[in-house]
This record gives sequence, structure tokens and C-alpha cells, in this order.
Amino acid sequence: MALTEFRNVAIVAHVDHGKTTLVDAMLRQSGAFDERAELVDRVMDSGDLEREKGITILAKNTSVRRLGAGSGGADLVFNIIDTPGHADFGGEVERGLNMVDGVVLLIDSSEGPLPQTRFVLRKALAASLPVIIVVNKTDRPDARIDEVVEDAQDLLIGLASDLEDPDAQAAAERALELPVVFASGRAGKASTTQPANGQEPAGENLDELFTLLYDVIPAPRGDADAPLQAHVTNLDASNFLGRIGLVRIHNGRLRKGQQVAWIHNLPDGGQETKSVRISELLATKGVERMPTDEAVAGDIVAVAGISDIMIGDTLADPENPVALPAITVDEPAISMTIGVNTSPLAGRNGGTKLTARMVKARLDQELVGNVSLKVLDTARPDDWEVQGRGEMALSILVETMRREGFELTVGKPQVVTRVVDGKVHEPMEHMTIDVPEEYLGAVTQLMAARKGRMEQMGNHGSGWVRMEFRVPARGLIGFRTTFMTETRGAGIANSESAGYEPWVGEIRSRHTGSLVADRAGKATAFALLSLADRGDFFIEPGSEVYEGVVVGENPRSEDMDVNITKEKKLTNMRAASSDTTETLQRARNLSLEEAMEFCAGDECVEVGPEAIRVRKVLLTANERAKARSKSKSREQQSVN
Repeated sequence: MALTEFRNVAIVAHVDHGKTTLVDAMLRQSGAFDERAELVDRVMDSGDLEREKGITILAKNTSVRRLGAGSGGADLVFNIIDTPGHADFGGEVERGLNMVDGVVLLIDSSEGPLPQTRFVLRKALAASLPVIIVVNKTDRPDARIDEVVEDAQDLLIGLASDLEDPDAQAAAERALELPVVFASGRAGKASTTQPANGQEPAGENLDELFTLLYDVIPAPRGDADAPLQAHVTNLDASNFLGRIGLVRIHNGRLRKGQQVAWIHNLPDGGQETKSVRISELLATKGVERMPTDEAVAGDIVAVAGISDIMIGDTLADPENPVALPAITVDEPAISMTIGVNTSPLAGRNGGTKLTARMVKARLDQELVGNVSLKVLDTARPDDWEVQGRGEMALSILVETMRREGFELTVGKPQVVTRVVDGKVHEPMEHMTIDVPEEYLGAVTQLMAARKGRMEQMGNHGSGWVRMEFRVPARGLIGFRTTFMTETRGAGIANSESAGYEPWVGEIRSRHTGSLVADRAGKATAFALLSLADRGDFFIEPGSEVYEGVVVGENPRSEDMDVNITKEKKLTNMRAASSDTTETLQRARNLSLEEAMEFCAGDECVEVGPEAIRVRKVLLTANERAKARSKSKSREQQSVN
């Protein structure tokens, strides 16, 4: 009789559909926390940025132990992977699916299936994994459970027809036959009996969900007595143990102090095999890693002692070293340039890491744990092209580096194109937009200007409209800020990758110009007041500026050089208006994401721990004029 049974499952969903809250409830009901421990919401979102933004960024694993719940009274361990819900972090989802034998697909009872739902479901079916559909947040006042269940089943049928693999189609058919679970992660309840809209499920706890997971998710296929095979699926670090590899054991046993064959994947596609010793073996219990002496096939554990271990590597039996397939993810679609800070204020933004060597070392470190990122050399030795899934993934990297003390120059995001049959192809996005009915015209006009094609439109019946567009990925660069302005903050927009199509032509995403400082100095209130009718400003009086820094937004399409340091002439004559009080409009404080979206093609972002500024790539007006002249002459030559 086995002492322990395993079920490895990933919980996947769109952003804010309740994955992490449901995992919290599963941990609490399994006794993972001490009775006197302080309960923290979203305990799996441990990073500062995750808590600030309210989203999961990195895939994390935990384990839920159910004593005596397995066959024959064996302990039952659920290894649970909490995955990100944003499409920009799809690489984390794909990596998580390599660790599990089944998927729980969480769908909001009001919003229904959204782009990331479609993305993760397609990946799960392509891997022939069983899928359990959970309709979460049934106690929402605007819940529409019947329609959401129908939409989820339609999505399964649609994806099954798109997939050519018979095993994937069979997985979709099995998912349609399974009962739907209705849950409220916040209340910690789940049931297979459908509640009324806006009501909590009938169950007292999550036992019905645990039972269905045990019955539907297959036990890991593996032989504990076979030669060792373990796949490295994630990385972590410890001040005491160094680099830690998270591995899933496919066959055999792994022991502390064991000598194993480490099959390392090389950048050129080759492999090298070395003999290494497992200095520490850690098992996950709840949200903590605890030392253990042995782990068997089917379990997910952490190992230490291999300083250069990488995602996709294999730990094998030294006498029979057989590598497992490398982990593959979709190609990046967005790129931007990251380099050292080259502005006149470099080193005065609170940063301590300023050199190209430090920046390159940090980017190389990011590649170790981020499988969906690429770093390419450029013509300059002090900047690099970084490619990722989307703007948010790249902005998270820059924000993390900023908080670590780096000062950087970040270029405007660009799309990664391909040449197919001699023609340039660009990445496309499937965009789903939910807005109140009164903003329907504004959103339609906004998407049309960005070459978006409407594919579907429906009315929820509650004053909200859902529209689906196919739009070039570069049309969405700088889209979010304009979209939130047009919808007064009420709109919800989500997108997923939709392949490549031929280049659709020029897209003008920004119709305003920049107010550019024409000299160095400190901004004065007198200058800001005299230029108040020229546009909105990003700086306050007393802010230090330099020639070429963008100090505001011009309502007109052209850029304007302004003297932001001009001081009032002092005389001994009293002005007639001296008693009049003039108020200065409050400056717009751009966040990193807003600054990246605002950038024009000839602009970049200066990023430091204490300052974020938009600036021109070429700082002086003469340099910019020469560049424009050369660009026009090249265009005329190409036309002729």
C-alpha cells in the first residue's frame, strides 16, 4: 500500500477571476496554517509588485495534504500550481503545465471566458490534460451563471474543432462530460449543485472540489523503482543554499546527498552531462519548504547544490542518463531597448547600479528564470534589445530593476516582425472589450484608428456591451491610457496573441506632440504659468530639467521647444495685478507604464529609483532637425 498519493494540478484563469483567493481557502481548510498564525489574504502573491498591482506575476507551487483521504487510507497530497492570469506572463503558464497532470479552469460568474481563459485552455487541451471547469464568484450581485456555463462549453467545443490532435479533441470531449463546479473562493465553498445567481454554493466547504480533483485528475505516471528522471521546471534562490531548482520527479527516487547525472541544455541546442550531488532536498508543505530525506516519482520538490541549474534541465540516474524533452514556449511579440542611463542627470536619480556591466549581468540573471524572455545584442555596447510577450511583462522587468537601484534608458516598445514568403508579417492580438453602452461609439472609433477589425459584439443585458476585435499588436502600444480616458475608467480590455498577419500599414497611435525643454536648469512657476495654455505639464516648479527632456504634452501634433526655466523680471515698480493670485494646474505624474505608452518614436524613458522622465533620444534641437532632414530625404529616395 502506498503511504502517499499525489495529484498534480494547475489552477488557471483570467486576471482577477479568483485563483489566488481559492488557493488561500484550500490551504486554510487543509490545516496548512497554524491556529495562531495571522491569516494573510492572497498569501501566494508574495512579491511587492504582485500585491501592489493585484495580479499574479510568477507561477508558484504549494501543497495541500489531506490525511487519510487516499485509497486504502493513504495520505493524499495535492501539488497545486498557482499561475498568472495575464497573457503577458503566458510563459509562466506554459511552464506550469509541464508540472501537472490536470487543470482547474476558473471562470468568473459575471465576466465569463476571456482571452487568457481561451489561451490557457488551448494549451491544456493541446497537452491532453483533463480540465475541470469551476465557475467562481457565484455570489457576485451581477452573476449570470447559466450564460457563463454555456459560454465555457461553447469555448471547449470551438477549441476542440480547431485542434487536429485526436488526443486533444478527446480531452475536450471528456471536459464536456465532467460536472461543473460552482464556487466562492472568498467564502471557501464549492458544490456541483448550481446556486441561484448572486448566491453562495450549497456546500459548507471545498470538499466536493477536492473529491472531484481526486477522481478526475490522474495519478502521476511514473515508477518509483525505475532509473531517476526529474525535470527542472522553475528556479528560486536562497541566501543560504544558493540557486534552488524546482523539479518534478517523473521516475525513480531522489535523496538528500545523492549523486545524480545533471543533463544541462546549452544555448546552441546541445547538451552536456555532469555528475553532481544533491546537497539539500526540500518538500513543499503549505507555503513553506521543509527539508526531507527522500522524494518519489510523482512529487514536486526543490533541490540545492547545482549552482548553474537551468529550467528545462534533467536530473537522471548516473548509470542511465536519459534526458527529458526541453520546455518550449511561444515566441515573444514585443521588444524594447534597455540600456544604461545616458542623460545629463545620470547618477542623480538615486541609483547605485549605473554601468553597462551591471545592467547586462542583471538581464542575464533574468534569463535564468524567465523562459519567455530573450536578450539580444544591438549595435551599441551599452544597450540591449529585450523581447517578451507584452508591454506589461517588460515594464515589470524594468520596474523590478528600478527598485533594485538601477538607472536605465528604456526605448519605446516595438513589435517583433517576421518575414514569410518575402512579406513582412506582424503579430496580431485578439482583443475583448467590455464597456458601458454609452461608450460603444468612442471605443469603436478608437479601435478603427488602430486598424482593429470587429469580429463579434454582444449585449450582456445589463447595460454593458462586449466587443471582440482582431488588431495588430503595435496598435495596442499606448492603447490602455487612451482607452481608460475615453471610457472614464469604466472599460475593461483584455487581449491574447492571435498569430501573425501581413503588415497592415501605418498606425498613428498618438495624435499629440511633446513640450520639450530647450535648456538646462530648474523649472520656475513663472514659466509654467506663462506656458499653461500650451498643454499639460509633467513637472512641478523647482524640478531640474535638461535640454531634450519632455516636460509636458502639446495638444497639437507637433513638438514644441519651450523655455521652462524663465524667471520673472524684478523691478522696483509695483504691478497693477500684484494682488491677483494665480493657481498652477497640478502636474501629471507619469507612472512607468504611462511613460512607456506616451513615448513617440524618437523618445525614450529615463528610469531611476527616484525619477521617471520621458526624453528625446537626440537631446539637442539641432541633432533632431538633422535627423528629420535625413529621414525625409530617405523617404523621397524610396519613392523615386
